Amino acid sequence: MNYDLNQFAGQEDEKNATFKALRKLLTLIKDEHRTLMLAFLAILVYAGLVLLGPILIGRTVDQYIQTKQFDGVLRNAGILLVIYLFAFGTGYAQTRLMGGVGQRTLFKLRGAVFSKLQELPVAFFNQNKAGDLISRVNNDTDKLNLFFSQALMQFVSSLFFITGSSLFLLSINLPLGAAALVPALLLLVFTQATSAWVKRKNALNLRSTGDMSAEIQESLTNFKAIIAFNRRDYFRKRFDEANQDNYKTAVGAGLANNVYLPVYGISANLGQLVILTFGIYLIATDRFTIGLLVSFMSYVTNLYNNLRQLATLWSSFQVALAGWDRIAHLLALQSNLKTIDMPVPVASTSLLSFQQVSFGYPNGQEVLHDITFDLERGKTYALVGPTGGGKTTTASLIARLYDPTSGTIVLDGKDIRSYEASERTQKVGFILQEPFLFTGTVRDNILYSNEQYAGFSNEQLADVIHDANLDELLARFDDGLDTNVQTSGDAISLGQKQLIAFMRAVLRNPDLLILDEATANIDTITEKLLDDILRKLPEKTTRIIIAHRLNTIESADEIFFINAGQVTKAGSLNDAVDMLLHRKRVS
Repeated sequence: MNYDLNQFAGQEDEKNATFKALRKLLTLIKDEHRTLMLAFLAILVYAGLVLLGPILIGRTVDQYIQTKQFDGVLRNAGILLVIYLFAFGTGYAQTRLMGGVGQRTLFKLRGAVFSKLQELPVAFFNQNKAGDLISRVNNDTDKLNLFFSQALMQFVSSLFFITGSSLFLLSINLPLGAAALVPALLLLVFTQATSAWVKRKNALNLRSTGDMSAEIQESLTNFKAIIAFNRRDYFRKRFDEANQDNYKTAVGAGLANNVYLPVYGISANLGQLVILTFGIYLIATDRFTIGLLVSFMSYVTNLYNNLRQLATLWSSFQVALAGWDRIAHLLALQSNLKTIDMPVPVASTSLLSFQQVSFGYPNGQEVLHDITFDLERGKTYALVGPTGGGKTTTASLIARLYDPTSGTIVLDGKDIRSYEASERTQKVGFILQEPFLFTGTVRDNILYSNEQYAGFSNEQLADVIHDANLDELLARFDDGLDTNVQTSGDAISLGQKQLIAFMRAVLRNPDLLILDEATANIDTITEKLLDDILRKLPEKTTRIIIAHRLNTIESADEIFFINAGQVTKAGSLNDAVDMLLHRKRVS
């Protein structure tokens, strides 16, 4: 299955895409109905109060200012003050309400994205850059937060003001109102024609931002190698290219987002010019009053000011939609490692059985072809072969990091796909060549995902470690279980990290333990100590050792030679050496 998120770029049908995306976007706030209703009510009251102002001002001009009745002017001024104070209160209320909606939506969305990342298989992370995923979790979700907390209500408020101003204009004087709305209708046509283009420009910018984030993350992760090989120039060039691409897309997005403002501005000026000219003509022919012209000009200004704000918000909306597209594509992915129903046990007396298994990585050649072998309980097996021959791939299939493209893997009498993840990981332990640890302590790391000892004190846990013959490994850490561990830096050595991974796997007491070059970064004495611990594991434990150093597999009960998609029983250690040497001579 292809999990490359970049494959989704540009695949959507842009006709109706905006409305489809908007419907999906609004599902994020489906639990906020009560808050949204209160916010909409506050906006409606706010818009209604503000729109009362111009008509009251116009009547004040005609009835009191022209007749010099200043008591009426003061009375209406007081009424206006009360109206605007109430409008201020309702405006503040909707801002507070929608601010909460935005933050809660952001919280839920980031949680949903992170939960989805936890569900996806290893293949997904092999096909996507970590920096781009971080950008989707942080940057893209923040675009949505800004939309929900600020732009959405301003958008609705502008629509209320535009609708209300238009109704007032048409009710005051129909011909003059219609003339005022002609430029606004032209703006709607222009906006509809350019929306898809604006969204595309913002999507390109968000994608380039993700690429630049990925480039930075890769450079920082490999900074030691950069310094060691003095290749700052290489990574500087890579970053400059990503930065230049981000600059170009940012400029394009900036131009697209600002294209509306000058167009809406000139339309507003045109509308005001039409009203002023036509209005003065009507006054001159005694079909209009100065007060109504003042009100009319105020409503026209209100109309086009909100159209200008709507233009800015429309750009923000397109940014949010572009961000939502990137997030929605991620949330729509489903893991191909599904748990299947397995009511009937598979016929196998072995602990593990490969039955005509084939496997190939996405967009790559087949790594394993129609292989069949069995692993018995309590034995030690070694997987040997040239680099790239398929040893780690075989181990990854055993741990179900991937599923075979064909064939069946049987674990303890059941199809491995029928096990829940928690049950499978309890049965299969996996020690990688470069183990991943979490920032915390040795205790935190060896108890990761091991609920059996989660509530134990350090003293109780030390007893467990002693019973598992691991106390000599723990003694290699100055502060024992409380030794600090950092995922980056040199607080502990790579060899010590492997010891922690070793303890973590052994304490889970798995039925099958895979060691993928697990002793590659430790000294000979410690390797001998680990070998002694492996020998003392429970008799039911099956061990699989992947190693290039032949002394590591001397004690194996059986050796398998893996190369060119095939798994062959090698017999003795000498036979395995002969196979390796023969391959080198052939190549």
